[in-house]
Amino acid sequence: MDDIISVKVRSAKEQILALANTHKIAPQPMPLDDLANAITRLAGDDVQLDDTEQLLLALERSGYLSTSEADHLHVAYMRQRAP
Repeated sequence: MDDIISVKVRSAKEQILALANTHKIAPQPMPLDDLANAITRLAGDDVQLDDTEQLLLALERSGYLSTSEADHLHVAYMRQRAP
């Protein structure tokens, strides 16, 4: 086991932040975001994206991540931050 090189595995949050930094991406609210938030609230749900989730959405909207890639990162992020 001494010959195995230690590799630092990035968390999903670290991956998202690194991608956003590499591509100079910042969260960009879209006009329909307010409507979506209002509909969600009226449905009785309280969904608020945190800063990392907003970056992930911006990366997808900018074309740097496919929907599938963004979904996988989002699931990993949510699992890693769960108590």
